[in-house]
Amino acid sequence: MNKKVSVYRKEHFCAAHRLNNPSWSEEKNYNVFGKCNNPNYHGHNYELNVKVTGKPSPDTGFVIDLKYLSDLIKETVIEKLDHKNLNLDVPEFSDLNPTAENIAIVIFNILRDKIDQELDLQIRLYETPRNFVEYPAS
Repeated sequence: MNKKVSVYRKEHFCAAHRLNNPSWSEEKNYNVFGKCNNPNYHGHNYELNVKVTGKPSPDTGFVIDLKYLSDLIKETVIEKLDHKNLNLDVPEFSDLNPTAENIAIVIFNILRDKIDQELDLQIRLYETPRNFVEYPAS
């Protein structure tokens, strides 16, 4: 019998970015990224869902202590990304286009080493209420 349970923590952050491929012409960047290529950047109110899946501990009944998960996300992700220009202020994006897909991967990589490897981790990031990504994909 599979006794795995998924727990979720929801957070949010606001950040600016510009989608741009420096090896392309201005015209091609605009054609591919549209107004997301604005040289003066643009921002989003991101909604972040962190999903952790595993078997509840026989000692605590927790898959993971949600207070620990909340603190971890705030200290390692929110403080790094909230009210930042992702292109200019976050080293992970110095050579990486800060698309929603890449932001989700970066968040996953930040958290993965800090969460028990026996637990599955998934990031769902909403860039808008209608546009979101998941990593790893299910």
